[in-house]
Amino acid sequence: MRLLPSFFLLLFLVLFGACQPKSEANRGDDFVKIEGLIDKIESNIQGIRVDLERIADYNEVLLQNREAILAAPGPFKYTMDGPFSANQVGENAFMSTIVMLNSSTDKEKALELIQLTNSMDSLFADFMQKNPNAVQIYSNAALGSSRIYPTFDAKNIVDANVDVTKFNFFYEADLAHNPSKGTVWIPEPYVDPAGKGWIFSLVHPVYEGDALSSVLGVDLTIADAIDTYLDEVDGYFVLVSGNGDIIGGKSDAIELLGMPLLKNHVYRETIQMDNFRGADFNLSRSKNAEVRQMAQAILVEKKNSFDFEQDTRMARVLGKSFASIDWYLLEIQLPD
Repeated sequence: MRLLPSFFLLLFLVLFGACQPKSEANRGDDFVKIEGLIDKIESNIQGIRVDLERIADYNEVLLQNREAILAAPGPFKYTMDGPFSANQVGENAFMSTIVMLNSSTDKEKALELIQLTNSMDSLFADFMQKNPNAVQIYSNAALGSSRIYPTFDAKNIVDANVDVTKFNFFYEADLAHNPSKGTVWIPEPYVDPAGKGWIFSLVHPVYEGDALSSVLGVDLTIADAIDTYLDEVDGYFVLVSGNGDIIGGKSDAIELLGMPLLKNHVYRETIQMDNFRGADFNLSRSKNAEVRQMAQAILVEKKNSFDFEQDTRMARVLGKSFASIDWYLLEIQLPD
């Protein structure tokens, strides 16, 4: 008889748990997909970071041994056709495209730096083979020269009058923006002046003593990121920056949030300065008031979910932040 109250208590707890709404009972299970995707993306980011830092270390070794290397430099590897190297796309897998910008402060020293760092071409080639999600790797020197791999039709894409130090893929790594001199992610999508469309980048400064010699960078396209990760998993996913800008996502998910669909940039003119996505692609501009409330709850109030009450097309949005970059992954759950 003493066991009877315990039996009824156990039965009550089982029934009570079964009756709990999904928001409480199975909250942990809901995050399996979203956490798995974030882990996969961040693992890839970390691998790219490590490889880029190794190349930066090698670049600094070249600078430290400048005199010895240039004492017997051998023939100049590249033939220049005005501001651009003359080698053609696909001509040699171990050559980059070289650009000598008209904004160069000292073209003689810039050419010397190209000669000093020519051995980096093989490292660039190895990097791209190891990291298929990357679309290009490059070195932009403060002197005004650039080395970009793989080769591309720079003559018809790049304006030789641009100043790379005015672009975020350079200045985000300088001492004023990056006093730690470490690796920097540029999380906001921007238009690549070398013709790759909407991209985001990882950059790392290279110093010669106390002076910034160059900035190494790796670009990844938004389209490739979506195809590689989000499209492999069933569900409605959207990737946003910490301030609410849509980075990418599945078209159906973006439409559910009342946002305009993302289209890749079409080149009509040479890019002269940073070109970011406009405010129309920010969740705060959604036509749906509940979506704006959701963005406030997840991005500002740091809640991990938001339940929809008015918009019957969606039941809940789950949101998780990244550890290494100011991004959030949102998963839209539809009504049962």
